[in-house]
Amino acid sequence: MTRTRAALLAALTAMTTTLALGAPAWAETHTYQIDPDHTDVGFTVRHMFTNLHGRFDSFSGAFDLDPTTGAVTAAKGVAETKSVDTRNEKRDGHLKSPDFFDAEKFPALTFTGKVFKKTADGTDITGDLTMRGVTKAVTFKAKFLGAAKDPFGNTRASLSATTRVNRQDFGIKFNKVLDNGGLMIGDDVDIELEVEAIQK
Repeated sequence: MTRTRAALLAALTAMTTTLALGAPAWAETHTYQIDPDHTDVGFTVRHMFTNLHGRFDSFSGAFDLDPTTGAVTAAKGVAETKSVDTRNEKRDGHLKSPDFFDAEKFPALTFTGKVFKKTADGTDITGDLTMRGVTKAVTFKAKFLGAAKDPFGNTRASLSATTRVNRQDFGIKFNKVLDNGGLMIGDDVDIELEVEAIQK
């Protein structure tokens, strides 16, 4: 075997090995559909001096995930504003009004992931959040919780994800002044997702 032929063979062998090692990361990426029965789409906002917790009861979404690395490579979600639930019917009615979500005019909140950065335990997902017709870039810090087959043969994966937004950025400005000069409602809203999804 000539020296040139030996060098070419060695190069091809190295290339083949590299491709073989890199293939599983792509081969293991799957699409997972959110299971609404085992998922919580919640939020927290300050009311006077305490934190008020709420959630949306109607939502859908999906993400692409490599369960061997926990890396998310695509994500999309929708929550119906009329499904807002803070365990108080009167307050929920106010949240659906034009003072807040204006659910008749803007029936959904949407998020579409655009940039995905792998972290030690998950993925930082930066994308477009649209609320009340306003779109802003936000970053969810998603933590991969695990993936496995359930007793019925479905492959499931779970994520926990959080982000903080300023409601004023989305045109939600309603507030009241307290007798001490402070404001009744905080501007920062923490969005908290506990997601379980089924592989398509």
